[in-house]
Amino acid sequence: MKRIGLLSDTHAHWDDRYTKHFAQCDEIWHAGDIGSLEVAERLAAFRPLRAVCGNCDGGDLRRLFPLVLRFRCEEADVLIKHIGGYPGHYDRSVAGQLLRRPPRLFIAGHSHILKVQQDRTLGLLHINPGAAGLQGWHRVRTLVRFTVDGADVRDLEVIELGKRGAGAP
Repeated sequence: MKRIGLLSDTHAHWDDRYTKHFAQCDEIWHAGDIGSLEVAERLAAFRPLRAVCGNCDGGDLRRLFPLVLRFRCEEADVLIKHIGGYPGHYDRSVAGQLLRRPPRLFIAGHSHILKVQQDRTLGLLHINPGAAGLQGWHRVRTLVRFTVDGADVRDLEVIELGKRGAGAP
């Protein structure tokens, strides 16, 4: 059983509450637009980090993190891609892969829209953790925590960090 802390679209913003809210997590997953090497290094120094680069990430992050990350967590097949869409509206860059071999858990960022949705056709769970950073049009900054237990994803929690225009307390 693994406890996962999930965030996306930090856009180089660091908030000390990331580590507070992920203190009980075994790993941190970042769904892209990390924004700076410093944010990636701080997350990785705190907990093991799995991440993908996003469309706004520069060359240093693109050298460290892939565009698509597929791996097993416990018995769950996981696929993370920054620009991935959501059930019924998958981005064409990943749709073929999802249709040919659907993962148990598909994670995307990019939209800054918090979304947790079951794709009953493909039998997968889609999670977009929203945006944890200050840049963008979203109103509330969010993180997600959940547990992977065997092949099951459970105990999902949404954590609100406050309004987009507000920095860390």
